Amino acid sequence: MINKKLFPKTGKAGFVLGAALLVTLTGCVGYVDGPRAGVQVEPNAFVAQDDYVYYPNYECYYSVSRHQYAYREGNAWVARPAPRGVSVNVLLASPSVKMDFHDSPANHHAAVVKQYPKNWKPSGAKQGQNQKGDKPDERGENNGR
Repeated sequence: MINKKLFPKTGKAGFVLGAALLVTLTGCVGYVDGPRAGVQVEPNAFVAQDDYVYYPNYECYYSVSRHQYAYREGNAWVARPAPRGVSVNVLLASPSVKMDFHDSPANHHAAVVKQYPKNWKPSGAKQGQNQKGDKPDERGENNGR
């Protein structure tokens, strides 16, 4: 049984108005083509690029902007606040090279290992001494200058 109090008699004008309202509200739904992934950057926002220092003896990268170490653990790349298996002081005292790429070390590691093998030492540098303020040369090597 239909409750006449819920559905008052409106006639043709009420039906047309209701249909027009339904079409208008249905038209407000926008087309969605799927989830979007992206970063919205404010016009004056600063976006830091990754910059890495590589420690050949430990095959470990340090991201200066992220303050994290990146290295392989088994077959996977990990990023952590401290390297595993070596103290930060020992790592900082070992030879290092400033890298000139700004994306993931995994994309460059094969070439980096060939150019800077595990026992690589900078030419003319103090053995195992990377001091604050040393400037890398045109190849990115820290020659103790």
